[in-house]
Amino acid sequence: MAVGLQRALMIALLALSAPAWAAKKVDLDYHVRLLPQSDQAEVRLTLAKGEAVRSLDFDLGDGSHYSDFKADGQWLLTPGKAARGVWRPASDNASLTYRVRISHVRKNGSFDTRMTPNWALMRGDELVPPAKLDQQDGTELVARLQFELPDGWKSVETAWPRIGKNKFRIDNPSRLFDRPTGWMLAGHLGSRRTRLGETEVTVASPQGQGMRRMDVLTLLTFVWPQVQAVYPRHPSKLLIVGASDPMWRGSLGAHESIYVNARLPLVSESGSSALVRELAQVFGRINDEQRSDWISEGFAEYYAIELVRRAGGMSDERYQALQAKLVKDSQKVTTLRGEQISPAQVAKAVVLLQELDREIRLKTRNKRSLDDVLRGAMHLGTVSTKTFVQLAESVLGESSKVLDTDLLQ
Repeated sequence: MAVGLQRALMIALLALSAPAWAAKKVDLDYHVRLLPQSDQAEVRLTLAKGEAVRSLDFDLGDGSHYSDFKADGQWLLTPGKAARGVWRPASDNASLTYRVRISHVRKNGSFDTRMTPNWALMRGDELVPPAKLDQQDGTELVARLQFELPDGWKSVETAWPRIGKNKFRIDNPSRLFDRPTGWMLAGHLGSRRTRLGETEVTVASPQGQGMRRMDVLTLLTFVWPQVQAVYPRHPSKLLIVGASDPMWRGSLGAHESIYVNARLPLVSESGSSALVRELAQVFGRINDEQRSDWISEGFAEYYAIELVRRAGGMSDERYQALQAKLVKDSQKVTTLRGEQISPAQVAKAVVLLQELDREIRLKTRNKRSLDDVLRGAMHLGTVSTKTFVQLAESVLGESSKVLDTDLLQ
C-alpha cells in the first residue's frame, strides 16, 4: 500500500512539474558589429522562431541614439521625448536590425561612454534598450551575444560568461527579457585576471590609459574576505573597466561590472574608496522606492568605509577623523528624502547608519548589527523608508530611537 501511494505521489509531482520541463526553448541571438568610423554599433536581434514572441516593446529614451531600423515582421516607431518602438516578429527566423550611437558627452565635455579608432567603452543597457516582452506561454528564450570587431581590434570584455571567441551567454533569472546589460569594453586592451572566492575578476582598460590594474586587483584581494562576510550572494564574474580623461572622472556600477576613471585614487584623501563603494552597490543590488534614494546610496558609502576599516586598511584615528568630516559636511541637512540626493545628504545617511549600527549592537549585546539590516534589504530587493524602519526594528527587537527622526519624514 505504502509503495503504491509513494508511486502515485511521484506521478502527481511529475505531472505538476511537466510544464516547466516542457518549456519550448527559442534561440535569441544578439549580433553587435562595431563601426568606429561612424561612432556606432550595428545591432541585430535574431529570433529562431519569430512566432514564439508576440511583441517586443522597446523604451528608446528620447530616441536620438537609435536609427536605421529594419525588421522582419511589423515595426512601429513612436518618436518623441519618450520614444518607443514595437516589434511584432514575422514567423520562423526573424531579425530586427538598427544602429546605436556609442559616444555620450556630458555637459562638462567629458564622456560617459566613448568610441575611438582603437577602442570602445560602452554599456550593454544602451546597445539593447529595455523592452516589455510579450511571448507565447511555455516559451523560454535562450540568449547569446556575439561581437564583430573592426580589423585589428584584439578582444572584447563583458561581465557575462564567455562561450566562444567574442561570444557570451546572456541569462538573467530576475528578468523575462534577457538582454546584455553592464559595462563592456572592446579594442586594444590590457587586462589582469584573478579568482577571488567564487568570483572570476577581470580588470581591463584600453592600452595607454594609465589604469593601475594590479593596484585594483590588490585592493580587491585585500577587502574580499570582508565582502564575503557581509554579502550573502557573490557574482560568478565581475568586470572592472577604466579609462582616463576625457572619460567622466567618476565611478559607476552596473550589472556585475564597475567603471572607474583611471585617474581616480583607489582610496581618497578622506579615506573612503570609490571602487569599494561601487562594489557595495553591485553586490547589494538594493533598489529604493518612494523617494528613498538615501538607503542604497547610504549603504554603499557606509560599506565603502566599513569594508576598508574591517580589512585593517584604516586606523582608529583616521576612522574618527572621517566620521568628524561626515558630521561636519552634513550638519545643514534637514531631510534624507528625495529621488536623487546630494553628497551632503549621503554623508548624513552614513552618520545615521553608523548610529543605527551602534544602537543595534548595544541592544542585542553584539549579536546583531547593521549587516543584518543590509541582508534583509537585499532579500527584499526593493525597499522604501517605511520598510527600512520596519526591517531595522525587527533586527533590533524593539523600536529604534535613532530612526525616530525628522530626517526620514
